[in-house]
Amino acid sequence: MDTEARLTAWFAEHIPDAGDLRVEGIDRIEMGHSAETLLLTVHWKDGDGDRRLDVCIRARPAGPGLLEPYDLRRQFDVLRGLETTAVRAPRVWWIEPSDHILGQEFYVMERLPGLVYERGVPAGLVADPDRIRRMCEGMVEQIAAIHSVDLHATGLEAIADGRDYLDREIEHWASEIRRVQRGPLPALERLVEVVRQQQPDQGSQLTLVHGDPKPGNFAFEGSEVSAVFDWEMATIGDPMADIGWAELVWPTPGSITSVPGAPSVDDFVAQWEELTGIASHHRAWYRAFQALKMAVILLVGSYLVDAGHSDDVRLLESAYAVDPLTRTGLHELGIDEALERGPLLPRKERIHEVKEALKQ
Repeated sequence: MDTEARLTAWFAEHIPDAGDLRVEGIDRIEMGHSAETLLLTVHWKDGDGDRRLDVCIRARPAGPGLLEPYDLRRQFDVLRGLETTAVRAPRVWWIEPSDHILGQEFYVMERLPGLVYERGVPAGLVADPDRIRRMCEGMVEQIAAIHSVDLHATGLEAIADGRDYLDREIEHWASEIRRVQRGPLPALERLVEVVRQQQPDQGSQLTLVHGDPKPGNFAFEGSEVSAVFDWEMATIGDPMADIGWAELVWPTPGSITSVPGAPSVDDFVAQWEELTGIASHHRAWYRAFQALKMAVILLVGSYLVDAGHSDDVRLLESAYAVDPLTRTGLHELGIDEALERGPLLPRKERIHEVKEALKQ
């Protein structure tokens, strides 16, 4: 039985009294390097006539992946908890815990409208700085909305004990280095050491943390945010972690936050403080902490290519950013000494294989 037939039977089981149900337009999208995403439309008939549902399926990626261990259920629970909040997250309907339908577990969520500017900004948009500014402000409003979610009312307080968030995060990314490294990584290992040495006390306010609030995870209709995507790293913790991540990526070339009209990083943080009532602190440390996290994720991607688990040229290209990110993190913490980088890239033969495969 093919994918369309399996999904048709699955939806028929999950939509009560659905007659003549069919699935159309299955489209696998390639954006991102973690969860697999399918777009499709479900048609059926019931007592109210013809019905249509545009959905998005997020499936666990085939392991090993970038973000191990991969917790699809937590993503589903976060999105379910956000349904009554001001956060413009997709509504979720069902989760399938088995691998019988798609070969891995998945959940089904609504397909929200909007455009995502992941890899460049159209010239017409660059020429409209007022619209750019409003889009950026809308992103900050949504980040603030995430950090303002009532954890008790939504039930999201059960997701994690955020009081140990920073300790847990640092240990996780340090352990990921140990898991994938092929040899000593003096600069990256020094960054881990200094991040630990200079770690501030975690703020007393625990919030929902998105984990990856980059511009590419926001969709827009016109000037307004229509959706916030990619909740794979969401948990309960320190909201400054999201601010550090957003600060780190804010000036990225080709992003809507880096073109004329975009607020400065300081303006972004000031707007967030005003909306949330939370005072920012130790911003350089949080940027360094997130440079470490980002560098390790890209190091894992390099490992996946080197070990033959992936031929994704984007993972190969991203591996070249591990060292600059490491240096950025060290610089934020006042460390500018020359340190060897170690084996960060896939071996030369694997780089050659991936590039040759791309030509075919």
